[in-house]
Amino acid sequence: MMTRFARVAWTAALVAAVGCDANEGEAAAEPLGGVITLWTDSTELFMEHPALIVGAPDRFAVHLTDITDFAPLRSGRITLRFQPRDGTAPLVVVQDAPRAPGIYGPAPAFTKPGVYDLVLLVDSPQAKDSLLIPALRVYASVAEAPLDSGGAASGISFLKEQQWKTPDFRTAFATRGSLNATIDATGQVTAAGGRQAEIAAPIAGLIDLAGIADAPAPGQRVERGQVLALIAPALGESGSAYAEARARLREAEDEHERAKRLVAAEAAPERRLHEADIRLQAAREALAGLGGDAGRIAIRSPIAGVVTRRAALPGSRVDAGTPLFTVVDPSVVWLTVNLPASAAGVVSRNSQATFTTEGASTSQPARRIVSVGSVIDPVSRTLPIIYEVDNLAGAIKVGANARATVRAGGRIAGIVIPGAAVLDDNGRPIVYVQVAGETFVRREVVVAARDGELMLIRSGVQAGERVVTAAAYQVRLASLSTAAPAHGHEH
Repeated sequence: MMTRFARVAWTAALVAAVGCDANEGEAAAEPLGGVITLWTDSTELFMEHPALIVGAPDRFAVHLTDITDFAPLRSGRITLRFQPRDGTAPLVVVQDAPRAPGIYGPAPAFTKPGVYDLVLLVDSPQAKDSLLIPALRVYASVAEAPLDSGGAASGISFLKEQQWKTPDFRTAFATRGSLNATIDATGQVTAAGGRQAEIAAPIAGLIDLAGIADAPAPGQRVERGQVLALIAPALGESGSAYAEARARLREAEDEHERAKRLVAAEAAPERRLHEADIRLQAAREALAGLGGDAGRIAIRSPIAGVVTRRAALPGSRVDAGTPLFTVVDPSVVWLTVNLPASAAGVVSRNSQATFTTEGASTSQPARRIVSVGSVIDPVSRTLPIIYEVDNLAGAIKVGANARATVRAGGRIAGIVIPGAAVLDDNGRPIVYVQVAGETFVRREVVVAARDGELMLIRSGVQAGERVVTAAAYQVRLASLSTAAPAHGHEH
């Protein structure tokens, strides 16, 4: 079997057992073992081993994780094939089942020193894999093996047993790639231009009791031209406009009849009848503009939409210009994005955007840019950009706050990691990097771009490093703990 996308991390292992010389009373240094971490596309290997010495078999601690769900291998055989580089016969060790979930403990016995390449074969219902660990050195005696210098291991300790017991614990490789440059900003959802109507009383009068009883309530849909309420015009003040319009219509009707008779009797020219026609039509249109109906003025909706406000009260007196209803057509809305002034120079009318409104779990795209502001607000230091958004389902509520991501144009190259790997630590973006199977380090990163669920990092992480993408908070808690975790490995 061929191993794909293999990554190997080698670190020095500290042997825990320390001998004591009874004569001198000083601690004796032990031979130095090793720690190996290797990832493939299906398996993670974390292996601890003692110093490899001829005639001194000692148990390895082989930890195997199914990388598809980060669970320990619970069954299956492993085969360790130690191939000497001098071409002689290999040393083969087989273990049919783990001693504990995810942990195998083979104990190879070497009969000659040299450099060995280890091929570890995994044959489990959870994973089948072949892992290569090159250049393991076997020493002829303890005296030849290097000694443990006693240096303390650095990093955050988060044992395999802890990882396996942590729900949804995940890691992923940082890769080199490119993303569209993006800018995060706040925004607000407003009614689109021409799709909100503030309907006021055209004249002074009283709200008709019968008409208001059937008036639509907030939240109800109305059609264009639908009657919302009726007003009985008041005499005097601006309410006299209706009476005056009716009087002018009667005068125009009388003059039109008189002109017809005179023209028929050839007592007046045709021009007089034509002028009478014009005045009659103007009088009719003036009265129709007031919505007159049997002495009452009809208040009609100028657009189709949803009533969002109703201030008309039955029997109440209103003046001309008093707001009565607000109607909004929510099928198309505007998203006003408050772009930071520092990013004003990198956006254009082609800059696309996605956004998430408060309470929503998924983001959605804006349809097009309506306008890009030309003046930066001196207080908030932001530049407004207005996007048009389809809202046929009505899920986006007018007045909602939003978080928007605006594409600034062009692609930026760097290190790409899942966005879930980046945590906020008092305003500073950080990630946790797995430098070995049970060792993690905290890194501050510089985020250059975001595109959906991916982030592009300028610094802090290198391609090929492994970052924690889920349950990173548990690693963070482990970094704050002052107690050393109990080590449950079998050696």
